[in-house]
Parts: sequence; C-alpha cells; structure tokens
Amino acid sequence: MHQLRWAALALELAATLALTGCGTPGAPMPPSLKLPDPVTNLSASRTGNQVSLTWTMPKKNTDKLLLKGNLPVRICRKEDTGTCESADAGLQLAADAHGAFTETLPSALAAGPPRPLTYFIELKNRNGRSAGLSNAAIVLAGEAPAPIAGLSAQVRKDGVVLHWTPGPDASQPSANTVIRLQRKLLTPEPKTASGAKPQSQQSILAPPPEPLEQNLLVDQGAQSSQDPNPPLNRTLDRTTRLGQTYEYRAQRVARVTVGAQTIELAGPLSDPVRVEALDIFPPTVPAGLAAVATAADAAATGPSIDLSWQPVTDADLAGYQVYRREGDAVWQRISPPQPLIGPAFHDAQVQPGHTYRYAVSAIDQAGHESARSAEAEETVPGP
Repeated sequence: MHQLRWAALALELAATLALTGCGTPGAPMPPSLKLPDPVTNLSASRTGNQVSLTWTMPKKNTDKLLLKGNLPVRICRKEDTGTCESADAGLQLAADAHGAFTETLPSALAAGPPRPLTYFIELKNRNGRSAGLSNAAIVLAGEAPAPIAGLSAQVRKDGVVLHWTPGPDASQPSANTVIRLQRKLLTPEPKTASGAKPQSQQSILAPPPEPLEQNLLVDQGAQSSQDPNPPLNRTLDRTTRLGQTYEYRAQRVARVTVGAQTIELAGPLSDPVRVEALDIFPPTVPAGLAAVATAADAAATGPSIDLSWQPVTDADLAGYQVYRREGDAVWQRISPPQPLIGPAFHDAQVQPGHTYRYAVSAIDQAGHESARSAEAEETVPGP
C-alpha cells in the first residue's frame, strides 16, 4: 500500500517538473542598455592650425547585436587634467562607418608653447547613455615653429652642406625643437624590363639602391670633422652619393614626450632647393709611401726598388699611378697605362748607384687624379 502511494507521488513530481522545467533558476539578468562598443582606433594629426581626426564606428553594441541607424557622436578635447570640452556640433554617424572630423584650433590653443592636447570620441545610445570615451589621440597645441627661409645647398666631396637663414631663436635654440630635412632623389635608377637588377647593382660590393624619399634630422653634434663647432643654421648630409640629383625642403619641428610617446608639431616646409652632386672631386692623396732597394744577386737578378703605401679607402677608387725622377728631372710615369689595383709597385728599371725619387697618385672611376703623395727617395746599391 505504501509502495503504491510513493509511486503515485513520484509520478506527480515528474509531471510537475516536466511542466515547469528542471534545474535551479539563475539570477535575474540586468536590463540591456544597448550601448555601442567604444571607438578604439581614434587617430589625430595637426597641420598648421587644423586638427584632423579619423576613426571607425563600431558594428555592434555591448550585447553583441548589430547596430542600426545613426549614432550620436561627441568629440571633445582637453589639456592636462582639465575637463573634456566639446569640439563638435551634433555629429551623427552610421554604424561601421568611417569617421572623420576637422576643426580649426581656437586662438588660445594655437598660441603659446607646445603642449599636449588630447582628443576623445564618445558614443551614446538612443537614450543618451554614454558608451564611455574612446582611446586617447594626442596632438600638440601651441604656436607652430617658425618657417625656414633662405635654404641653400653646396656639394662637397663628403656630402651636401645645407645653409638657411637663422631663425628668431638662433641665439637661444629650444632643446625640444629640431630641424627636419625632407630629401627627394630626382635621379632614381631605371628598372629593367625583365625585372633584373640594373647593371650598377649586380656586383655584390655595389651599394644598395637609395630610397626615393628620406627624412633626415639635423645632428648638430657631428656635422663636419673640419668644423667641430658648426653654426646652428648649417648641417652636412653625409648620405648623398656623387652623380645624383636631390631636392631638399626643411622645417622646424617641436617635439614633446608624453609618456613613452613623442608628439611632434611641425612648422611649414621651406621652398625647395635642388642640387646636382656632380663628381668633380679627385680622390684622397695616398700617404705613407716607402721605398726599399734590392741589389743585384748571383742568380743574375737585376737590382730593383719596391714601393708600398697606405691604401686609399675612397668608394670610387680605380687605382694608383707611380711617378719617378732622378735629381730635379721631370717626373715620368712608370706604372702601366691602367691604374694599379694594389698599393704596391716593383720597379726593376733601375741602375746600381743611382738615386731615385718616387711619388704616387690615386685615380677614381671618373678619371680624376689626386695630387701626388709626399716623395720617397732611395739609392740602389752599387755592384
């Protein structure tokens, strides 16, 4: 009897569970606010007194549901720890759209010393609830650096010297302001139709091709070995190559470090200056010339004088030429018509008891010859 009652109760409980569902009910879910995901790729740049922002609108809200319609967008900026002041006028954009905004800085933000200015994007839902601020995008407020005037260029063997008119701060230059040179190569190496390397790049010793454009920062510390204290309105670009044509423009750039990031505020670019780096310079004069005589021996080997000197390290060196004279006679070239490759020469056309004077010059690939080296004198032993 009791077994039948327990069986009936079990059937009744099973039926109840089937109707109401099994398991323990969970905690109640909070109501959804349908907030859009915050912007995460905001970037900012300043040109002159205009600041341009770009970003991407989110596709979904915080519930992982696709957003529909336009979303209110608030753009704000702040200095240091101040309040974020609105910079837009009721902008609205669709989900997943490309966002862009440009403003002219207020006069107060376009004056004074360079200082960080941080922009944010704030999105809201249809009820006006904020999704939070985007990532920070920083530019520099303040007056842009003065333009560079009077830019000129002069070719030297060790590079191109650039001059410009000293600015208003020439006597007290700012430690946070540098000069940036924008250099453009106007004579790039033509590409071959087959895609092979040009002839000048086929050697394993050939230098790599130059980039078409480069940005160079002025290094006031080591501009020229001939001028250890150069003026602040001059620099030497040592990275040029003879035979090429370049165009330069220059600008002052203020730099401020914010955390681990360096923010720049660039002044206007100067007028361009073009320079043709013609190879009109002779190679370095050889040094260290030494002469050693050897007398004739029993093996019928005649007398001779061996010459040696320090190698010239110019990149376009073709070789050397050797000159000889006796007393105050005219110098005669005694090396072959083709320049010598190595820094040594064996002169077997000498006579016992005679004294000879020698000098060496260097020849580059363009055929320019250096001045002759310091003389070396040697006497051939007598028989």
